[in-house]
Amino acid sequence: MTFITAVTSSGLQVDETSFLVIVGAAALAALVVALIGPRVAIPVVVLELLLGILIGPQVLGIASPNAFIQFFANLGLGMLFFFAGYEIDFQRIRGKALNLALAGWILSLVLAYGLGGILAWAGVVLSLLYVGSAMATTAIGTLVPIISDAGEMRTRFGTYLLGAGAIGEFGPILLLTLVLTTTTAKNFEILIGFIVIAVIAAFATVRLVPRSWGALESTLESSSQLAVRVAVVMIFVLVFFASGLGLELLLGGFAAGMIVRLAVRGREVAVLESKLVGIGYGFLIPFFFIYSGLNFDLDSLIGSTEGLLKLPLFVALFLVVRGVPAILLYRGVLELRDRFALAFYSATQLPLVVAITTVAVEAGEMKASSSAALVGAAILSTLFFPLIAMRLRSGRVAGDVDPDIELEREAEGFDDELLPA
Repeated sequence: MTFITAVTSSGLQVDETSFLVIVGAAALAALVVALIGPRVAIPVVVLELLLGILIGPQVLGIASPNAFIQFFANLGLGMLFFFAGYEIDFQRIRGKALNLALAGWILSLVLAYGLGGILAWAGVVLSLLYVGSAMATTAIGTLVPIISDAGEMRTRFGTYLLGAGAIGEFGPILLLTLVLTTTTAKNFEILIGFIVIAVIAAFATVRLVPRSWGALESTLESSSQLAVRVAVVMIFVLVFFASGLGLELLLGGFAAGMIVRLAVRGREVAVLESKLVGIGYGFLIPFFFIYSGLNFDLDSLIGSTEGLLKLPLFVALFLVVRGVPAILLYRGVLELRDRFALAFYSATQLPLVVAITTVAVEAGEMKASSSAALVGAAILSTLFFPLIAMRLRSGRVAGDVDPDIELEREAEGFDDELLPA
C-alpha cells in the first residue's frame, strides 16, 4: 500500500495539486524577499499571506484550504510559536524590562477591552473579548527575524522590545486559553493537567540535557540527528497533550520553545538552531501563512463599505492599544524617538490575530467583515510598522549595543543570521 493510498483510506484526502502550488508559492515568496531584501525589508510572511490570497478560491482558485493542507498548516503554527517561545530569554528581560512589559500589556488590555466595548455597543463588532484580545497582541515571533537583521538583538533597546513582545504574545495566548477553558470543570482540569505535564517536561529536560549534551551535540553532523529529533518530539508532545484547549497549538508550541531554550542555555546551539529553522521556516511555517491566505475572506473585506471602513480603523486601534503604553511607560528608560519605534514594533500583529479571529468566527462571536478587516489590518501592520520603526532607529543601533549581551550571546553560540528575514 502506497503512502497516498494509506492516507486516503484513513479519511484524509490527499490534494497533490494544492500541496505543490503552496510549496511553489512559498519558494516564490522567499525568492522575492531575497531579491529585494537588501533594498526593502518586506517580511516573507506578508508575501506568503498575499500569495495565499492570490492562489486561493476567491482569486485564481488553483489551491484550496482542505483538511490535508490544514494538517501541515497546524504543524507550521506549532513550529511558529515554538520559535516565539524559544526567543524569550527571561534571564535577559528580567527586572525593569519585564516589569514594564507586564504593566504595558495590562494597560493595553484596559485600552483594548474599553475600545472593544465601545465598538460592540455601537454594533461595529459582536464580541469585545475576541476583538480586544486580538488588538492586545504583538507578533514577536514574526519580528525576531526582522530585528535580528537590524542588529537589535544585541542592543539595550532590543531588551525592552523582547520583553514587550514576549508578554504581548504569551499573555493573550494564556488569557484566551483560560477564558475558553474555564467554561466547564473538565476543561479546567485539562488546563491544569497540561501545566503539570509542561512543568514535568521542563524539569526533566533541564536536568537531563546537561548530562547528555555532549552525546546529543555529536549527532548534529550524523544521520541520526538525535538532538533535532528530540527537539521536534518536545514540540509535538506538548502540542498533543494540550489538545482540548482552544488554542492548543499556540500554547503547546510556545511552552516547548521556552523549555528547549532553558535546556540548551549556555551551550553551543548554533547548529541546532540552524536545523530547526530549516524545518520550521523552510517548510512547515509557510504552510500556516499561505493557508491563512487561502482562508482569507476577501469578498467580506472589499465587498462592503463596512469591511473597508473597518480596515483603517483596526490599523489605528492597533497603534493606540499597543503603542500608547510604549510611549507613556518607557519615559524613564528610552528617548522619545525610541519610544515611538517601540510603539510601532509592539503594534505589529499577525499570527495571533489570525488564530483568534479563526476561533471567534467558528464560535459565532465575530462577523466575517470584522475577521477580514482585523487580519487585513494585521497584514498592513506587519508590512509597514517594522519599516517605520527601523527608520526611527536608523543610526542609533550601533551606539546602543550592550557589551554584556554581546558577550553572552557569543558565549552561548547564538547566530542572529540563522533566522530568516
